[in-house]
Amino acid sequence: MAKDPVCGMEVDEKSAAGKSEYKGTTYYFCAPGCKQAFDREPEKYVGEGSKNTGHHSHH
Repeated sequence: MAKDPVCGMEVDEKSAAGKSEYKGTTYYFCAPGCKQAFDREPEKYVGEGSKNTGHHSHH
């Protein structure tokens, strides 16, 4: 099982509504809306400890 990084639900990789790869890790989603939210701003949902570093590299 994988954890949906957006809503925190347990998702079966085989029946996931969507998946995205980010920085070499594959994330699975319970619904298309969760995948869209993740694709829009993945940094918001991943990157342990990077949430309050204050570095935002948007090029």
